[in-house]
Amino acid sequence: MLPTSPWSKLRAWHLLLGLLLLRLLFLPFFCSLYDLAGDESYYWEWGRRPDWGYYSKPPLIGWLMGMVGWLSGNQEWGVRLAALMVGTGSLTLLYQLGKRMFDETTGLLVLALAALTPANVALNLFFTIDSPLVLLWSAALLALWSAVQSPQRWTRWLILSLVMGVGTLSKQMMLVFPVLMIVFAVSTREARPLLKRPGFWLSLVGALLFMLPVLWWNQQHGWITLEHTKHHFNTKADSGLLDHLVQFVEFPATQAGLFTPLTWFGLLTVSAAALWQWRRLGMKERLLAAFSAPALVVFHLLALRQSVNPNWPAVYHLAAMVLLAATWTRASTSLTLWPGFMKLQRPAVVVAAALTVLAYLVPMGMWAAGRTGDDKLDPMARIHGWSEAGRKAGEFLAATPRPDQTFLLALGHRENASQFAFYTPQHPRAYRWQPDGIIASQYELWPSAAESLGRDALILQPSEKPLPRRLERNFTQVEKLGEIRVPLGTSGSRKWQVFLGRELKAWDAAP
Repeated sequence: MLPTSPWSKLRAWHLLLGLLLLRLLFLPFFCSLYDLAGDESYYWEWGRRPDWGYYSKPPLIGWLMGMVGWLSGNQEWGVRLAALMVGTGSLTLLYQLGKRMFDETTGLLVLALAALTPANVALNLFFTIDSPLVLLWSAALLALWSAVQSPQRWTRWLILSLVMGVGTLSKQMMLVFPVLMIVFAVSTREARPLLKRPGFWLSLVGALLFMLPVLWWNQQHGWITLEHTKHHFNTKADSGLLDHLVQFVEFPATQAGLFTPLTWFGLLTVSAAALWQWRRLGMKERLLAAFSAPALVVFHLLALRQSVNPNWPAVYHLAAMVLLAATWTRASTSLTLWPGFMKLQRPAVVVAAALTVLAYLVPMGMWAAGRTGDDKLDPMARIHGWSEAGRKAGEFLAATPRPDQTFLLALGHRENASQFAFYTPQHPRAYRWQPDGIIASQYELWPSAAESLGRDALILQPSEKPLPRRLERNFTQVEKLGEIRVPLGTSGSRKWQVFLGRELKAWDAAP
């Protein structure tokens, strides 16, 4: 283990600052090639209409997007900068957790292991629901350890309660944190006195109180978030044994790619070893294992049953990162692992660094080869071309007879509505045509286009098909204005037909 000294701390902060500066330099280039992801523009739309809940998630991401939009003038750089700031905050908290639980060297290695992953690259580029969740989960782990160390101090339990409470407003996954707190306290002899502490229980109750307005909102909307969440656990009726085996293999393969192979192998190894050697673990190791190992096992078993989104287990890798770093620096002696595993630290960091650099080089390679947005080669083709499409939509909108009395109406996937709402310079009110009557997005929960009776609509149809007759009947007249075509790569393109619907006279979207 490297000696602890003031230089170790200096190196850690140098790494954080250097990483921040490098990513700041990369952002303008990335933004010149790629646009917001569909989820980002969708959450930005949430931010334009603040509420206590939304179709699929609690309200925090919508509130944050609203604040980012207000501060940046609804500019793309504001969303990208928010992701970078939140991501840097998460890395800082993980470094502090490793340092306070073990030592400076462990904190530094935790920082390196977390930062040198493609998953962290994405977390610092895209401001999606996982950005605030990872930040708040990391803060909650740090706050919990502080409270465990000084359980007599009420302020530490209050801070933990506030962090967990705000976390429950970010994503449903945060509701597991209080459960794991109880599991840790019950299963750890040194921590069982916490169960007799009023602060322990009041922190849990206080955190759950944050959910009351969210529950009220859901009760007013037919428990739509719960219904949406339940759909994540549906399996395909026609799935065979081969399908399940492919799903099971895809999940760990994706995790290995996101966290880099050797780091991912290390995370799984220390998690499995912690469960196997549970009786000999110290309190620090048990806390980290409780917040990582059981959930990682559950997700791997769940992959046998259904498809598992790669981001679902993200927060459970955080505590495992600290446990892995403490094992490799020998700051923790609770886990016994074979000598060959202990020698993997340097190769893991080297491989992780190489793959992380590659993650940054891919956009540059696509740009150099002139294949940015190419569906066959560019893995991020889906988020290319929206700004150009929005600019052209803005030109069509400006040329309409009543631009200030014209709204956007998009057909197809919800991202058509949200991306055009964001990238059309006028940022008009946007609606989505959902002809089957099913509530499939937040657009179906908001007031329909019926609130815009008498206004015109710029209609965007992402296909060669004619507009549905039932949609046309809602307007006094519909005329085709042209089309929007955006080149993708060297030969492909994405296009929309553009129509003008004059004077909305009714709104019939029922099946």
